[in-house]
Amino acid sequence: MTEANDKTPVGGGSVAAPDERVKPEAIKAIPVRHYGRWVSSVVVLFLLAAIVLAFSRGQIEWSVVGEYINDGTVIRGAWATLQLTLYAMLIGVVLGMVLAVMRLSQNPVLRNVAWGYIWFFRGTPVLVQLFLWFNLSLVFTYVDLGPIYKNEMTDVMTPFMAALLGLGLNEAAYMAEIGRAGIQSVDRGQTEAAHALGMSPAKTTRRIVLPQAMRVIIPPTGNEFINMLKTSSLAYVIGFSELFLVSREVGSVNLAVMELLIVVTIWYLILTTIFSIGQYYLERHFARGSDRALPPTPLQKIRANVLSFRRQAGPGGVGA
Repeated sequence: MTEANDKTPVGGGSVAAPDERVKPEAIKAIPVRHYGRWVSSVVVLFLLAAIVLAFSRGQIEWSVVGEYINDGTVIRGAWATLQLTLYAMLIGVVLGMVLAVMRLSQNPVLRNVAWGYIWFFRGTPVLVQLFLWFNLSLVFTYVDLGPIYKNEMTDVMTPFMAALLGLGLNEAAYMAEIGRAGIQSVDRGQTEAAHALGMSPAKTTRRIVLPQAMRVIIPPTGNEFINMLKTSSLAYVIGFSELFLVSREVGSVNLAVMELLIVVTIWYLILTTIFSIGQYYLERHFARGSDRALPPTPLQKIRANVLSFRRQAGPGGVGA
């Protein structure tokens, strides 16, 4: 076989030099046009604009809304709502954690008492519990603690006290289940390792279990707080002067019922928004050490959405 035949390929063609080979063309990526997204966005914006236009042209005196949004009476009602929520939530969290530990106890008496408490308060409506506490004077005339304290039940069970007990004790039943789920989410091997190192059960719970359980407890607790803030409006039925009752009384005097309801709605939205932001940063704090990257802050989310919108509607136009 000759030298020329050695260089001839099997297919009979010639072999190109390395520098003469054709280079592949660069891939030109064409972005997919999401027309459905823009159509749905236009439809949603149109519906929102229609709702805003309908309310703006309705028989609502918006000047009255602006007048009473910072009225002293309304602000005092909002402050009373906030106080009731904070105190009731404090009772619910503290008592709920105690009940959670009791539910996980090896003592059958503690475990069954905690189960019975949760069964009763989760199984009856909050409204019924408020009336039960407020009408407790029909069962007990006096509160007699011997030399410590003695007074008539009507003086003790004020609307605020009845609302505080009704909301706080009811919330404790839900917080007990939240706390129990958070404690059980921690791997038991860490508890056993802490005991092997000589840590007491109390120190193990405080140093090892609770810091890790907080990542599970905080999100639903924040939701419960916001729910408590809204549920506190039920206290109007027993005469507690919270935000909703105050607005009803003012609206019945000046006949601006709808305007005062809008004022109440705005105040509830302000309060829930503030505490929702606080809940987010609290969750972000306890996420340290478990997530590789912390979740973005609200400002970072807004900035990322704006930049994403600019990229989508950039030089190529909408959907480019």
